Amino acid sequence: DNMSPKLSVIVPTYEESENVRPLCMRLFEATKKAGVDTELLIVDDDSGEETVRTCRIVDKLKDAGYAIRIYVRTRDQGKGLSSAVLLGLRQATSPVLLVMDADLQHEPESVPAVAGPVLDGTAGFAVGSRNVDGAKVAEGWPLARRIISSGATLLARPLTPCTDPMSGFFCLSRETLAKAEQAHPNPMGYKIGLELMVRSRCTKVKEVAITFRDREHGQSKLTMKQNLLYLKHLAHLYLFLYPILSVSFVLFIVTAAVSAPLLVAQRMGVLS
Repeated sequence: DNMSPKLSVIVPTYEESENVRPLCMRLFEATKKAGVDTELLIVDDDSGEETVRTCRIVDKLKDAGYAIRIYVRTRDQGKGLSSAVLLGLRQATSPVLLVMDADLQHEPESVPAVAGPVLDGTAGFAVGSRNVDGAKVAEGWPLARRIISSGATLLARPLTPCTDPMSGFFCLSRETLAKAEQAHPNPMGYKIGLELMVRSRCTKVKEVAITFRDREHGQSKLTMKQNLLYLKHLAHLYLFLYPILSVSFVLFIVTAAVSAPLLVAQRMGVLS
C-alpha cells in the first residue's frame, strides 16, 4: 500500500509526558524534510496520572494531524523497556522500524540519518552511534558513567563488531526483526538493540554518528540492578552465539571483567 508509512518510530515511555510533544513535533519536522512517510508509536507502561496526561497529549497531537498513536500497557501485561520495545515493533505497520528513547537524549533530527541505511537497503540494522567519527556526547556525562559504558562495550565486542552496542537508538528492517524473532529474543534489561542485533545474526550493520544529549526532563533509569542485569544478559547472548561455553565459565568471565569499573563508579556515587 503506497499510503502506508515507510518508517515506524517506536518510543517506549514511563513517566515521560513532558517529552512527548517536543519529540513528536521535532520528529515529524525532520522526517517531512527528508521525505520519509513516518508513523510514531508510543508504548507507555501505565503510571497512573502520568499515563492519563500522556494520552491527552497524544490525542491533541493526533487532532493536529500528526501520525501518532499510543499503546498503554497495564501492569498485568508486563513492564520494562525491552519488552515494551518488542511490543511496539510487533504493533508497528512499516517495513522499516526505528527505536529511540523518549528523553530527547536521542535527537529526533537524527532519525532520517539513522534510518537511512535500512531505508535504502544497504544495511539490515543501523545504530545511532556515540563511538564513530563525527559523534558527540554531552559534556555533562560523568567520568564514571563513561568508564562503565566503555567497559560494557568491551564486554560485548565478541558478540558484534558494532562499536556502540549499548545504543538504544537503532533501526532494523522487518526481515531482520523476523530473524531475531525466530531465535526467541529475551527482553531482559535495557539493551534490546544488542539483543536483536545478536539474535538476528545480522551481518550488515551500519553505524551512524549522533549527538548524545543530556536529558530534557525526567530522571535516568540506570541503576546498579540494571548493570547487574546486563551481565546476566551478556551471559545469555554468549551462550546463544557460542553454545560450547559453559554457563559458569561465561558468568565468571563477565563478572570478573566488569566488577572493578562498577565498584569504582559506585564509590563515585554515579550508581544507586
